[in-house]
Amino acid sequence: MGVCSSAATEQAQEFVADIPVEYASQRKIRERNKLYYRFNHWPIWIFVFFIAPGPLTFDLFERGFDQRMALWLAAVLIGTGIAGLRGALPGVEPRPYIIRFTEDRPNPLYRRICYTFAWSEVVTFAVLNIVGAIGAIASGHWYLKQIYQSAYFPIAGTIWLLGALGQLPRVKRSTKGEGHERRYFYGSVWAVCFAQPVLWLLWKVLPRTTEYDVLKLVVFVGILAFVGNLARLGRLPRTRPIVPGELAVSD
Repeated sequence: MGVCSSAATEQAQEFVADIPVEYASQRKIRERNKLYYRFNHWPIWIFVFFIAPGPLTFDLFERGFDQRMALWLAAVLIGTGIAGLRGALPGVEPRPYIIRFTEDRPNPLYRRICYTFAWSEVVTFAVLNIVGAIGAIASGHWYLKQIYQSAYFPIAGTIWLLGALGQLPRVKRSTKGEGHERRYFYGSVWAVCFAQPVLWLLWKVLPRTTEYDVLKLVVFVGILAFVGNLARLGRLPRTRPIVPGELAVSD
């Protein structure tokens, strides 16, 4: 145990100079998740699975809510509701699944599926929006809808395949690296959650000229880079490395 503690301390010291760390031994241990905590996590996964069909989501932001989306939302509510009642959604479990960060514990299928879909949306939406903006600058026309229709599922499908193979953070077959993998996930989520609404607003209110299209692209990429760097430095919630070696709870 002394060797493990020493190794953990040395690993922590590697990050202290540049990135603030969280010591697992100082984190509060939860024996169970309270009902409000479980319920508050449910809308997150409703949103994740609701926007999974990217072209449909594009239509939502372009034209508004319609019958197709109502049917899909109903299906998502039922599916995630059943999974939540069975404790098969991250954060909606009766008790935390990951407690010991150094433990080589199997990563449950439901966690791997949920985080795979989340990764696919974080990456695919950002990539396609950048491609759409570049295309508009180059051609003088926006073809974002056509890009979503033709390219969304090939890109998202590739990420789904990587998830199935256990090649994504938080989607690996073991939870051993959770203390660091979760910061990559939350850092990406924070960056996209800030950048996407701003790009959508600019796309709606600014004229579609080359100059303004360049501005949209610069703002979008700039937010991704700025927020991503804050996450890299551990300045955003849940982006600090958690030094393994003691008990802790993962959200």
